[in-house]
Amino acid sequence: MLLPAPVSSRTAGAAFRLDADTAVTASPQLADEARWLQAALRPATGLPLPVRSGAGAGVGGPDNTVALSLRDGLGPEAYELTAGPAGVTIAGGDPAGVFYGCQALRQLLPPDVFRRAPVPGAVWTVPGGTVRDAPRFRWRGAMLDVARHFMPKLDVLRFLDLLAMHRLNTFHLHLTDDQGWRLEIARYPRLTEVGSWRRESQRGAARDAPGDGRPHGGFYTRADIREIVGYARQLHITVVPEIDLPGHSQAAIAAYPELGVTGEPLEVRTRWGVNRRLLNAEDSTVAFFRHVLDEVMELFPGPYVGIGGDECPKDEWRDDPRTQELIRRRGLAGEKGLQAWFLRQLSDHLTERGRRPFGWDEILEGDVPAGAVVASWRGMTGAVTAARRGHDVVSCPDDQVYLDYRQSEHPDEPIPFAVPLTLEDAYAFDPVPAGLAPSEAARILGGQANIWTEHMDSPRTVDYFAFPRLCAVAEALWSAGPRDLAAFRDRLRTHLLRLDALGVEYRRESGPLPWQTRPGVAGRPATRTQWAAHIDGLVADIRT
Repeated sequence: MLLPAPVSSRTAGAAFRLDADTAVTASPQLADEARWLQAALRPATGLPLPVRSGAGAGVGGPDNTVALSLRDGLGPEAYELTAGPAGVTIAGGDPAGVFYGCQALRQLLPPDVFRRAPVPGAVWTVPGGTVRDAPRFRWRGAMLDVARHFMPKLDVLRFLDLLAMHRLNTFHLHLTDDQGWRLEIARYPRLTEVGSWRRESQRGAARDAPGDGRPHGGFYTRADIREIVGYARQLHITVVPEIDLPGHSQAAIAAYPELGVTGEPLEVRTRWGVNRRLLNAEDSTVAFFRHVLDEVMELFPGPYVGIGGDECPKDEWRDDPRTQELIRRRGLAGEKGLQAWFLRQLSDHLTERGRRPFGWDEILEGDVPAGAVVASWRGMTGAVTAARRGHDVVSCPDDQVYLDYRQSEHPDEPIPFAVPLTLEDAYAFDPVPAGLAPSEAARILGGQANIWTEHMDSPRTVDYFAFPRLCAVAEALWSAGPRDLAAFRDRLRTHLLRLDALGVEYRRESGPLPWQTRPGVAGRPATRTQWAAHIDGLVADIRT
């Protein structure tokens, strides 16, 4: 939520003012949340806000405290915040709930509280009243593609802060693709020595777009990943790594040509779009990626590991005699059966180690691995099909939450791609497709926005494409009940002041600022009718 709770769940009362004597109290099990709150409020307020062990402080307890506690009866991630003249209490159903209550407290303060240095003359007043709030979905996420354009570690940590501010709890990190391999794998050093950089990048979205002649690269060391994952854990965010297989793998093939179908040397791909190059399906290649996933699981302790499965043209497999021999020997149903076999080998490896595979909705074209979570991206067809087949789903339909899509028909939108996806479209997002039975709807874990970075070559460009549309998606994932676009827009006006204080270069309602345009760089826009026909053709094989 942009403000801590819907108006209907707030009650008014006398305000509380933070001052030099205000303390934060918490039980030992909430010490991390207390320290986070102290660190979040200190820079702008200049107040010491000492953390003290205790329970029951704040309203109804010792004066001038912000008291954090757990309370039976509140659900997972739920919280209740009460502010009055004596102080503030934040009770949560679990530590995550307390953390979201702390985020709500921060948002009840003046927007300048998000600044990083003392604000002269500011009065830090919390409006009186009670807020009761709880999330609708347990998977509230955002995917960031760092393979097409690398995001330096410091900017990833900043992005995590922004996710936490919006009560998003899942960070899907797309680490590998044709254009770059971003994760250090100790067993296979060439994945980053060779696969982490390309000689240039396609400039724009047009099919005949030129290259920019500029090398691009970067990767995260194992220490970097431990830091990112540890930082996310402090923010109650689960990181879901993705190693995209068996397509979108040219960077890996460039590093180790024996992984490819032909064995010929390839460079890390410099062009965008779907690529016909695939991994081969030899047992040795499966073993290679089992070793890769072992290191991924070591670095990422969360329950989900992405294995891709998307946009995998089968031309190389169909034309390769050795691949056809493997299909016959294994008794598989053609190339689609081979892809399902390949992904199942790796999924079983994950499952045996207590993890759940996470794949794009193309995995529905074959036998879905046991326990797999399906990301429905080509509209909502995948969500309907997967839920009806008994699989858990994360909804991320491209025409509602793909934040690389152009934001309007404005002629200055930078590198306009696909259909317009407006703030209103994002706010209308509902992860649960119409027509599902209650038992099927229960399979929808939640949803996420996806940020593909072919045309986002800097963190400030990611800001422009992500915000404020990600604010709208976050509210759609958190809140239950009817949507009120006018009320959302009213709250957004205040929320944008918070983003201003944080230095987020979001898109203005009036359109891009001059430096946010990309004059002379061609896009590839489509109408809604054209795009719907395109997606309809892609999902023909997975309809129920």
